[in-house]
Amino acid sequence: MGLDFFRPALGAGLLMASISIGGFAQAEASHGIAMYGDPALPPDFVSLPYANPDAPKGGRIVMGEAGGFDSLNPFIRKGSVPWMLRFIAVESLMGRSYDEPFGLYGLLAESVETAEDRSWAEFTLREEARFSDGTPVTVEDVMWSYETLGTVGHPRYQGLWGKIETMEQTGPRRIRFTFNTEDRELALLVGLRPVLKKAQWDGIDFAASGLDTIPITSAPYVIDDFEAGRFVSLKRNPDYWGAKVPFRRGTNNLDEIRIEFFGDGAVAFEAFKAGELNTHREFNASKWATQFNFPSVQNGDVILSEIPHQRPTGITGFVMNSRKDVFKDWRVRDAMIHAFNFEFINEAMTGGAQPRITSYFSNSVLGMRDGPAEGRVAEFLEPFAADLLPGALEGYSLPVSDGSERNRANIAKAMALMEEAGWTIQDGVMKDSAGTPFTFEILLRQGSSENQAIIDIYVEALTRLGITPTITTVDSAQYKERTNAYDFGMAYYRRGLSLSPGNEQLLYWGADGIDTPGTRNWMGVNSPAAEAMINRLVNSENNEDFIAATRALDRILTTGRYVIPIYQFNVGRVAHVKELKYPERIPMYGDWIGWQPDVWWYDEN
Repeated sequence: MGLDFFRPALGAGLLMASISIGGFAQAEASHGIAMYGDPALPPDFVSLPYANPDAPKGGRIVMGEAGGFDSLNPFIRKGSVPWMLRFIAVESLMGRSYDEPFGLYGLLAESVETAEDRSWAEFTLREEARFSDGTPVTVEDVMWSYETLGTVGHPRYQGLWGKIETMEQTGPRRIRFTFNTEDRELALLVGLRPVLKKAQWDGIDFAASGLDTIPITSAPYVIDDFEAGRFVSLKRNPDYWGAKVPFRRGTNNLDEIRIEFFGDGAVAFEAFKAGELNTHREFNASKWATQFNFPSVQNGDVILSEIPHQRPTGITGFVMNSRKDVFKDWRVRDAMIHAFNFEFINEAMTGGAQPRITSYFSNSVLGMRDGPAEGRVAEFLEPFAADLLPGALEGYSLPVSDGSERNRANIAKAMALMEEAGWTIQDGVMKDSAGTPFTFEILLRQGSSENQAIIDIYVEALTRLGITPTITTVDSAQYKERTNAYDFGMAYYRRGLSLSPGNEQLLYWGADGIDTPGTRNWMGVNSPAAEAMINRLVNSENNEDFIAATRALDRILTTGRYVIPIYQFNVGRVAHVKELKYPERIPMYGDWIGWQPDVWWYDEN
């Protein structure tokens, strides 16, 4: 056909595709796409089911965060960035509905087409799509964004890029991606990458940018003002191009989103009580029950909202870096878990009000079940039986203490596990046969006073094992730099998971993360079995196999004993001024509502 096309490769220059005028077997264009079956919403949907299309525009939300920032480019590895910018300051071809496991609807793209086997996906851009400076969003911008993010952007974007065989312009507003591997999820993921303005970056090093160049996007909010490390203010663009797009109706209602930064969470809470902030998300159930009775709550000016959700707990706790010699042996990691007296810590920190995370996908249908693996789960795991750790096939549960401070039974078990791994107490100190003391560094971020309190209790327990770790507290920038380089022994770790896990699981637990800096695989998982389960779940053609593969993955990760889990956050607790409202309909991912400000609005009446 004489069609020029682009084959992605590191360092390749962008070859703009010529326009194809024929030769492709046509598929049916759709307004949306789902991982399994059809999208839940019809082509003529008015708005997302959890948005209020009649919500008034105006007002502001002012929220607080602990820490600081030294960059406003959330698309690169360098720098510390306000986390919200990755979600509210950019748009993609498709947008995700949080009332479905994994369903997407047209945003910058008006339609999507795929092959029956999803070996390719083609998008048609909306003619009216515009960047905030008024210039049109073009296929060239999309292609440049995908190549740039995939080669010099944050590692989260590089996995997909490596699976794109060709990227072709097939019409004035049409772009097709063909994949080089069988993976049905790719047709969805390729619609979720940020789209940036190519012309802005002429002569500018994208990977080195920070505060000097703020990315131009098509999003409804633009950065209006900021002071590094202190605050960032985003204003709603009155000329936003997509206000009438069904996916956007009833969203982005606030005129300003302002994020204030504080030294720690306690200071941010006091700022909220003083009226400097008008919303505050609380993670501690005990604090929620006992410290939110200040005057503005009592007189009704501040509302306390509890927002449930149906998604997995994910994993939150203290991760052990198995790249380090001291944590290579699973028995050592198991000993560290036994020494962590969760029941006592939970009572001290939350009054026992928050249940513990029991596995990575607990609190959902995707979580591992009690007892031995059965059915398809056992079938999927059996080929790897020789390499699986104890409990993966037989069944596993976290140790439970009697709630007393001494935790005698679990400390004794930890001692036995350490001895099995070659460590014994010599002259009151845990040492190996060569007399080398067992010690490690616990890395914490400044402002994490609750984590510090938990670690203080934990370190006291470790002294009964003859172990004295080093605690290092650093600022946000240093924390990111060190965790990106896996330069720690143990660190606070939090990884949210969804009801539709897919390719991102390789970024979380894939072997590439052993040496590649900047992945989420902080623990250093190196498991062919885990990667096989990820491959199964992304290529499952029915829900039964998808659930079984995810439950099998959950068993592998949980019995890997990489993280000391703490409490789960199965309810979003949000305190907010009475003028800030959210819809009555709570989506499946209800915590998305709790994180604000997507579908919230401000009503002075």
